[in-house]
Amino acid sequence: MGPQMKVTGWEVLLAAAVDDARSRSFTWGTHDCATWAFDLRRDLIGGDDTAAHWRGRYRTARGAARVMRRLGWSSMRQAGTALLGVPLADVRLAQRGDLVLSPDASSFGVCLGAQVAFLAPEGLTLRALSSCALAWRI
Repeated sequence: MGPQMKVTGWEVLLAAAVDDARSRSFTWGTHDCATWAFDLRRDLIGGDDTAAHWRGRYRTARGAARVMRRLGWSSMRQAGTALLGVPLADVRLAQRGDLVLSPDASSFGVCLGAQVAFLAPEGLTLRALSSCALAWRI
């Protein structure tokens, strides 16, 4: 694996996805942290639909954990590495559009620059990139 070329106009897609996430309700299995982050990755690189592995297969946090175990992953860190390869040596090297793992390693987000957007039950939240656990170049 490794970084892929972003599609033309990816910056507009990224901004639109963040705006859309602000107005949509969090829904386990269809519009949650992992589905949103990996759908955005797909759109930014014109790549595969990685989230198809889990989209619509759970409706709760417990269900998400069950699906993750069925896919062979015991943690979000392990899932990220299996799907995206080796993480960056330092999260501060992440660039806009790269995928990031939250400080507590419980959710995926998308790098916006110095901040990372995470989709949570309470809505779109922002965190400092430097506080995050891991990052992967898309």
